[in-house]
Amino acid sequence: MSRDTGMEIFGEAAPYLRKSEKERIEAQNQPFDAKTYCFVADPEVEYTRGRIKAAQDGKITVETEDGRTVAVKPDDVYAMNPPKFDRVEDVAMLTHLH
Repeated sequence: MSRDTGMEIFGEAAPYLRKSEKERIEAQNQPFDAKTYCFVADPEVEYTRGRIKAAQDGKITVETEDGRTVAVKPDDVYAMNPPKFDRVEDVAMLTHLH
């Protein structure tokens, strides 16, 4: 039984524009701490996800999702929206816009 999701008009691009129901449920159940998860500037891919490990002497130490540890200025750390908002259709639902 096929369910009308309203995404049929996007054809092949539809899976990239909206998560499946299973992916949305998994994202809602994923642990997330808004005080430690962040984005940091990355010269190779512009921005990468990370997790704040420490803050001292005007620098913030962040462990990136690929396992690197970087020390950046506080201005180079950007708040991250919870995973449940990945590929959200209405950006008005987001807490943080960058």
